[in-house]
Amino acid sequence: MADVKHADERKTRGVSVVRRWSEYLVAILAGNIIYLFVEPQLPPALHHRISQIDAGLAIDFLICVGAYGLVRLARLSFTDPGD
Repeated sequence: MADVKHADERKTRGVSVVRRWSEYLVAILAGNIIYLFVEPQLPPALHHRISQIDAGLAIDFLICVGAYGLVRLARLSFTDPGD
């Protein structure tokens, strides 16, 4: 009985915690790679400066959120309806 309860705690709406964190990791890495390719084309005011909260950080964050949306959309598109 304790094993069933432990298994339920490790899942959120049918998705395992490891799978969800791997989606976060893929989205963050992809978003940061995209930002690194886009940054040279941005005006200097939109470049991110280390250890500062600025417009570049906001753009990086938005790209990562968009990448996470694409990861979730892909997961939902390629999984079985019963999964």
